[in-house]
Amino acid sequence: MKAVTFQGLRKIEVKDVPDPIIQNPDDIIVKITSTAIGGSDLHAVHGMTPYVKRDDILGCEAMGIVEAVGKSVTRVQRGDRVVIPCHVACGECRTCRRLQRPCVSTSDAGLSDELDEHDAPRAMIGHGVAGQAEYVRVPYGNFAPYVLPQSCELPDEHLLFLSDILPTAFWGVEEAGVKRGDTVVVLGCGPLGLLVHKLVWLKRPKRVLAVDYIEYRLAHAHIHNNVETINFTNGENTGELLRELTLGGADVVIDCVGMDGKKTLMERTETNLKIQSGTLSAIHTAARATRRGGTIQLLGTYGTRYNAFPLGDMYTRNITLKMGLAPVVHYMPRLFSLLESQAIDPTDVITHRVPLSDAKHAYEVFDAKMDNCIKVILKP
Repeated sequence: MKAVTFQGLRKIEVKDVPDPIIQNPDDIIVKITSTAIGGSDLHAVHGMTPYVKRDDILGCEAMGIVEAVGKSVTRVQRGDRVVIPCHVACGECRTCRRLQRPCVSTSDAGLSDELDEHDAPRAMIGHGVAGQAEYVRVPYGNFAPYVLPQSCELPDEHLLFLSDILPTAFWGVEEAGVKRGDTVVVLGCGPLGLLVHKLVWLKRPKRVLAVDYIEYRLAHAHIHNNVETINFTNGENTGELLRELTLGGADVVIDCVGMDGKKTLMERTETNLKIQSGTLSAIHTAARATRRGGTIQLLGTYGTRYNAFPLGDMYTRNITLKMGLAPVVHYMPRLFSLLESQAIDPTDVITHRVPLSDAKHAYEVFDAKMDNCIKVILKP
């Protein structure tokens, strides 16, 4: 089969790889109908996720049709249309029952020999398994895949983001405790940030301010999500500017940037030397933009340890800091209901639709933010 593979720093290749097979009794094989390129894929391509190895198949957002099931699978059957969650979980261990991540049983599925030094399992769809491919083996078929009702007529593009960024956005808004009348600042207008805007408005806040440095993304946020926009390349201290605009600071700041933000020279050097991954720029901005007693929610991805973390800025102002990986599986049913009722429509973030065979060029466009690219869908 064809698959998008990691071939070293900033190198990917669409190549022929062996078809996946049933390895465990509760495995399923899914024929992929739609997949997407996400920020986590760029982390791998840029060498920020060292557990991704040469020839690993990329991709953490995928859906398709069940092609085969293991002998112990009862919840899914051949021909079912399913959305695959972005990370693998068994559904039985203590962490799965409470949070879903990090699952302590992923090694049993042949996905991860060990946890990394930060207790982060390597078992994620696309990080050691498969995602951007014609077929994928999904472990724990009785728990992980979300089976769409046979009556569902929504096209893939309305449903694909149930796999990752839509549950992540929804969980982040809920975890941050956004409520009616709040002032909310969202850092980053990439696909995740744009979906956060939509879900924040469901909580009926007073104001939503969106921050980015790319004009076409800010314009998209304003037009489609009715948010106030701030371009932080105007030379001002963004955190202080946001505090002034919000009359003392936002009630909630949601960081959808993570380690992908603009790096200082020191941060670029430290990232290249593997001393830390990426930047803390979004956290520094959030620390200044949040009111006393407010909340910062980290949704953007961070890795390893970080220098010059602004702990004192948050401690002395009684700011609550929340973070983590979303329990994706547990939010998929609720979000499907919102999609089915048309309470939200995530499809405006899709700007490019290309065949899987053109994935290399699509990565270049997505990474360099060319052609007003926001989100790329790959079709095997």
